[in-house]
Amino acid sequence: VQLQASGGGLVQAGGSLRLSCTASGRTFSSYIMAWFRQAPGKEREFVATISGGGITADYADSVKGRFTISRDNARNSVFLQMNSLKSEDTAVYYCAAGRAWNTGVAGYPYWGQGTQVTVSS
Repeated sequence: VQLQASGGGLVQAGGSLRLSCTASGRTFSSYIMAWFRQAPGKEREFVATISGGGITADYADSVKGRFTISRDNARNSVFLQMNSLKSEDTAVYYCAAGRAWNTGVAGYPYWGQGTQVTVSS
């Protein structure tokens, strides 16, 4: 599966952004989808994940209550709605696809190219 992320940009602290990730192929609903992020000088970290049917989701503690992951299987797309953004949310955000429910980088074999999110304070 090939993934294409978009929607990043520059936003002021307290603002919102919505990231999108579109996948190729006809088996999108069979994949668990996730968002990760990587800030300069830091390791890539888990942000959110969602089950194939979109019923179950999990979030990193740092984004709970502010970010929402969703998906539209008819459009082969997964989204990350980010509200109440903070300067520490500044990072390159990556979408990822895998077959097993997990929050680790190694658990997702397919990755998008990343989209930059910059939050100014």
